[in-house]
Amino acid sequence: MLDLSVRDVKYLPGVGPARAELLDKELGIKSLSQLIHYYPYKYIDRSRLFQIKEVNGTMPYIQLKGRILSFEEIGTGRVKRLVAHFSDGTGVVDLVWFQGIKFALSKYRPNTEYVVFGKPTIFSGRVNIAHPEIDNDANVNLSEMGMQPHYNTTERMKKSGLNSAAIRKLIKTLLATIVEPLPETLPEWLIKREKLMSLTEALTVIHSPKTVDSLRLAQHRLKFEELFYVQLNICRYSAVRNRRFKGLIFSKVGNYFNRFYQECLPFALTEAQKRVVREIRRDTCSGVQMNRLVQGDVGSGKTMVALMAMLLAIDNGYQACIMAPTEILAEQHYANINSYIAKLGLNVELLTGSVKGKRRQAVLDGLVGGSVNILVATHAVLEDNVQFSNLGLVVIDEQHRFGVAQRAKLWEKNSNPPHVLVMTATPIPRTLAMTLYGDLDVSIIDELPPGRKPVKTVHKYDTNHTDIYAFLDEELKKGRQVYVVYPLIEESEKIDLQNLEDGYRIVCDRFAGYNVSKVHGKMKPAEKEAEMQRFKRGETQIMVSTTVIEVGVDVPNASVMVIENAERFGLSQLHQLRGRVGRGADQSYCILVTSFKLSDDTRKRIDIMVDSNDGFEIAEADLKLRGPGDIEGTQQSGIAFELRLANLARDGALIEHVRNIAKEIVAADADLTNPRNSLLLRELRRLKKSPFDWSSIS
Repeated sequence: MLDLSVRDVKYLPGVGPARAELLDKELGIKSLSQLIHYYPYKYIDRSRLFQIKEVNGTMPYIQLKGRILSFEEIGTGRVKRLVAHFSDGTGVVDLVWFQGIKFALSKYRPNTEYVVFGKPTIFSGRVNIAHPEIDNDANVNLSEMGMQPHYNTTERMKKSGLNSAAIRKLIKTLLATIVEPLPETLPEWLIKREKLMSLTEALTVIHSPKTVDSLRLAQHRLKFEELFYVQLNICRYSAVRNRRFKGLIFSKVGNYFNRFYQECLPFALTEAQKRVVREIRRDTCSGVQMNRLVQGDVGSGKTMVALMAMLLAIDNGYQACIMAPTEILAEQHYANINSYIAKLGLNVELLTGSVKGKRRQAVLDGLVGGSVNILVATHAVLEDNVQFSNLGLVVIDEQHRFGVAQRAKLWEKNSNPPHVLVMTATPIPRTLAMTLYGDLDVSIIDELPPGRKPVKTVHKYDTNHTDIYAFLDEELKKGRQVYVVYPLIEESEKIDLQNLEDGYRIVCDRFAGYNVSKVHGKMKPAEKEAEMQRFKRGETQIMVSTTVIEVGVDVPNASVMVIENAERFGLSQLHQLRGRVGRGADQSYCILVTSFKLSDDTRKRIDIMVDSNDGFEIAEADLKLRGPGDIEGTQQSGIAFELRLANLARDGALIEHVRNIAKEIVAADADLTNPRNSLLLRELRRLKKSPFDWSSIS
């Protein structure tokens, strides 16, 4: 059988050493296998010709047939461009090159018939096509072109003539060499059961589809394979870990839990909270280590659920620890937990970088001696000298702030790894969470406690500051507090800081009768925390800040969030910021301030924020608008190999489906020793480019 993975791409006709080096450096393509798995990013119907008189600047792509009338070189040096005036007898368009000018002049001739393809734009009242694809008319058979694939290439590749058309030609040459089927990467029984295309057919069709239906089936086969191996990897790891580590068993619901539920709960639990508590209870009784992700919007009551889980641990003779990403959040958890369980007589201690000397030693001694029931901590808990008597449960607040290695350190704090409960206020669509967070079971708190009023969100333009400030006046006179947030994006840090400083001065001048705090990431941690605490205590009425307050303290009295330059924030970030208000019983407001000039995507983002308070709805929309993007920790969270074709935003149903198949296979044969699964084991090993760190999906 033909094994493309061992065949160097440079030996393919049309490649050679120079192009091979370019393919390797720019796209990481070394073998014929990597080339054939370099999929098109779009397909365009090339069977239709337009007339120039029909063309306008709003059309996505067009194809024209005509002649070059003349060439014109405009400008010098870096701004030099080549313009070819092209006509089909119904009008004239300009073909423009900013690079590869010498190449274009040597290759194309006036008064020769060409078929031209590209995206039209309007410049100085004329239709332009920049860097068009051009074919000699004699070589073009429109009826055969049909759905033409297009491939991403870099500027360096284009300058060397290795554009999308060249990649297409190379892959066509490669497909022509395949005279026998390629080795299958899925077992025959699975292909038959799922009615999948063969690998050879799928790869042929994806590069040269004849119909939309055949393309859809080819994409389904290749997406299925990508997602299936990711999920199989995760499910196998989960099974192996569950065999290795027997989970601590919390066999009873005891005195502390029951008393808290009956005497201390400040409000009735929502049905969503009750459901998640039941899931935790089931996990901690199962004999398998719990690894559960609890998602819930800001204010949904995750901390209350976590506290009840900690009381379960204490009832069963274990200690519990909650880890927060900042000192100020740790202090907030410490204060809240103490106020909730004051009647129960439990010992709750705080361990942060600020806890020093005798006080710190007393906490450390209490942990080892077992007198500390609940520890609230920052990263300080990871230090080697922090030891527990019997740690049964670790709660991690805002999971994305803690890396894999840090979580692994917590495991070592007990001879048998403690149960792990991970909390996040960043709503993640379920399918994405399943993939990103590996084998974490996902719980969702999708209700707000009764009495909470949804935050009213409005969109204002930056010319409306007079009205915005008048509204802030009204809220401040009622004794409320206000946030004013500015972006701070690393690429334009200086400009952003200047904007914040200017904004701070304007706010101080306009609201001279009030105290104003200022917080940004360039301040020392102690300064930041001092300002945040002043705001929390009500000593300052207005907080001017960057996004450092995204994960911050609860200030129930804060009723307005003004977000300047809101067009520069992603949806999830806007939603997270908005969650800083609406903590009290009063009606709260979020004002999104933008310039008039907004792209379509940005306008959609702003409209979604105005229309919805549902974090999960917003997360889904964000995922669809942006794609998974650079989600923190992706490579450390269960995706052991890249997804070339599958899309976590759009292929949710398929992810669920392949996960169920993977679970079924692993339940019957976790080590994949059954002969019918030997191909699965071989493929898993092949897909892992380096020895995989199994702790990375914990």
